[in-house]
Amino acid sequence: MIDKEKIRQAIRLFLEGIGEDPDREGLRETPDRIARMWEEFESMRSFDMKLFEEFGDYNEMVLVKDIKFYSLCEHHLLPFFGQVHIAYIPDGVICGLSKLVRTVRAFSLRPQVQERLTEEIADFLDKELKPKGVGVVVEAEHLCMSMRGAMSPGHITTTSALRGVFLKDMKTREEFLKLIKGV
Repeated sequence: MIDKEKIRQAIRLFLEGIGEDPDREGLRETPDRIARMWEEFESMRSFDMKLFEEFGDYNEMVLVKDIKFYSLCEHHLLPFFGQVHIAYIPDGVICGLSKLVRTVRAFSLRPQVQERLTEEIADFLDKELKPKGVGVVVEAEHLCMSMRGAMSPGHITTTSALRGVFLKDMKTREEFLKLIKGV
């Protein structure tokens, strides 16, 4: 549950801590804006994972690629962003395609690391859909590396999580990887 008052107080203290005047024109509403933003993020984390059984005999790969996402590195609270590719092979049920996008959003709109984000998406879909397999690939640029530290923009970090036949069957894995590359 979001505590907007604590967020407002913390942002005000943060602004003071970096030498800013939280009462100046451009910053006066910032604590409230950030509290509202996190309230909005919280509201987007839950959704109904609608499943459809009437297509239960479909057993080929379902792929949604290039799902754009934004998250915050939990180490520096700087953004990382990119795209997620998700595939699954149904075993009796399918989900609405928008639910794959909502799954990405639900796990990315909080302080996070890319490795955990990848695993959480795969584990959630594996649990909810009970498919023959799930494949998730996340590609992201991390501003904590681009604008601080190494100060080297443009690098893409890639993580993957494979479950079921995507892990066990090399042909299925290769098909997934070729489809996300557009080969």
